[in-house]
Amino acid sequence: MIDVQNVTKSFGSFGALRGVSLHVDKGDVVAILGPSGSGKTTLLRCINYLEIADSGTMTFDGESFDMHSISKKDISRLRRKTAFVFQNYNLFLNKTVLQNVTEGLIIARKVPKEAAEKKAIAALEKVGMADRLDSFPSQLSGGQQQRVAIARALAADPEIIYFDEPTSALDPELIGEVLSVMRDLAKEGMTMLVVTHEMNFARNVSNKVIFMENGQVIESADSKTFFENPKEERTKLFIQTIQSGRE
Repeated sequence: MIDVQNVTKSFGSFGALRGVSLHVDKGDVVAILGPSGSGKTTLLRCINYLEIADSGTMTFDGESFDMHSISKKDISRLRRKTAFVFQNYNLFLNKTVLQNVTEGLIIARKVPKEAAEKKAIAALEKVGMADRLDSFPSQLSGGQQQRVAIARALAADPEIIYFDEPTSALDPELIGEVLSVMRDLAKEGMTMLVVTHEMNFARNVSNKVIFMENGQVIESADSKTFFENPKEERTKLFIQTIQSGRE
């Protein structure tokens, strides 16, 4: 479905990504792990062209693109197949829950208002937020806001959803409600690429794990192998540190 090869990205003299490659098949739930500053979010942003890579290639549904010289038209076309859930929700504070989900459908995708509202309500029902259609973000908890953001992603009927640390801005007691929604999506076969620090999610929900450090992929494996039989010493140390609560 998606194959990314040799992505590089620098900010000034800092090499954020140094030849990163990954592969995502339809139905995969891929967790991207690593310490802070390892390049995880930069990779996700480059894959969705929120940042333009210095070099690298992407093949999406059999069509190949140069990630540095890709046209705006192709970026727009690819984004119609994808959705992005941000760390800090990115909701419109002056719009209701329903309006937040319908806005992109109506404005960007030219979906008629009635059809957009129908799709939005169905998506909000899926994440347990259909009873808050007229609420504003300021009236919601962080977990509820993130569920609205996930509903907004789902309403676009994406082939894949990118998640950038979707629980990192939440209070600990609210993390579970968001992970529960993501777990349900995984069971339904939604393809997801997830930057996360949630080890239980990576171990029990994702089927593949990528571990990054210093802008490089240190290890990539199926989830069971990654946690039970990692090959690289750095991966073993990371898992041990996480398990002891120090990372």
